[in-house]
Amino acid sequence: MQNRAWADYFDLGYRIKLLRGNVGIFTEQGGTIAWLANKEGIAVVDSEFPTPATHLIAELKKKSAMPFKYLINTHHHPDHTSGNIAFKGVVGQVVAHQNALANLQRVSAEKKNEDQQLFPTQVFEDDLELQVGDEIIKLHYFGPAHTNGDSLIHFTKANIVHMGDLVFNRRFPYVDRQSGANIHNWIKVLDKAIRKFEKDTIFVFGHSLDPEKVTGSIEDLKAFQNYLERLLKFVDFAIKAGKTKEELKSEVSVIPGATEWQGEGIERSILAAYEELTEPK
Repeated sequence: MQNRAWADYFDLGYRIKLLRGNVGIFTEQGGTIAWLANKEGIAVVDSEFPTPATHLIAELKKKSAMPFKYLINTHHHPDHTSGNIAFKGVVGQVVAHQNALANLQRVSAEKKNEDQQLFPTQVFEDDLELQVGDEIIKLHYFGPAHTNGDSLIHFTKANIVHMGDLVFNRRFPYVDRQSGANIHNWIKVLDKAIRKFEKDTIFVFGHSLDPEKVTGSIEDLKAFQNYLERLLKFVDFAIKAGKTKEELKSEVSVIPGATEWQGEGIERSILAAYEELTEPK
């Protein structure tokens, strides 16, 4: 998705909110940012675009005089990483899954905008543990889903998990097949998260149909998992009935059994599911 399309979807006014303990969220233009500010330092998850990132940095400097230790990217998409450049000379380490780095390098080379990016300097394969003061931050990779490089970021003391774009709350998701997305495995990734975390865990979502609902509970993970399951079932039935993807894209406005998912972009779900279900095994 191009930057123009991302800009169409998001409000340009910013909000910063404390959730629990020393962890909060920031929203302006792009994927939701999570932040930690305690007596030992600052950590940030995702960076939106350069202007929002600059606003966030200024706000966090008001909360703490300690250094920015980590900037963590949940995945490589521009509405989550374009603001990395604002942290140049500010943050100690930029951290991401190894596939997220590879995707970011590939996309930046294609667009010839490497000079506008601050790339991750530390990568991991399965799990990584970071510490800022009394907060342990655990990074998990459960496999390909929205892309092939999506991380879950768990602030363990606060018990807050940033899901990145592994959850689009009641909003049709972007499924980046070019970057290794897999809907079947996305369902499995969500199942791992549902089993790993707790009922009182606060989850942060990359995007939401209602801007006020970029946080939620494990029930929201289950609801989005249901959307993906219903999507595959619906498209599979349509394929067996002889429907073309063009017919589906033009005829379908909601997915039966998951009608809470609305907004723009259902054709992205339909196309991705159709291609995945018809690709050679």
